[in-house]
Amino acid sequence: VQEGMAQMREGMAAMQSTDQRCYLSGTLRSLAEAQAKAGQPEEGLTTLDEALALVEETDERHWEAELYRLRAELLLVQGHDAEAEASLQKAIEVARRQSAKSWELRATMSLCRLWCKQGKREAARQMLEEIYGWFTEGFDTGDLQEAKALLEELDKDPQN
Repeated sequence: VQEGMAQMREGMAAMQSTDQRCYLSGTLRSLAEAQAKAGQPEEGLTTLDEALALVEETDERHWEAELYRLRAELLLVQGHDAEAEASLQKAIEVARRQSAKSWELRATMSLCRLWCKQGKREAARQMLEEIYGWFTEGFDTGDLQEAKALLEELDKDPQN
């Protein structure tokens, strides 16, 4: 992971040395994901802040919803549930505005997990059921399989 992060930094430095900023927010997303896996949530949040600032500066918004979702995941690791929930709501809002159903599904699953932790199982189930119902294909993809498993878990009686 450390070697991969070093290579990403080298690649970004090379891109920036030529004033190329296209797709840089996606590379920053990958770096933040690696930092999270390496147990570096603070560094990941700093990287995501940089990526979100770049999104605002360049108006390149392809990764925006996923950046907010990842930000929420790192905030959850640090125990900042309220801030994480706001970031997930922002991710869902951005994904809806972009009609990006896959990004919306990911953010919704993250929000549903948080709501379950907070005792809001029924609201979580309803929200996830609604977005899962939008899909008509791709049920063999990881995200939809994960959503189905989460729905099945939410359908179980929490007392059992």
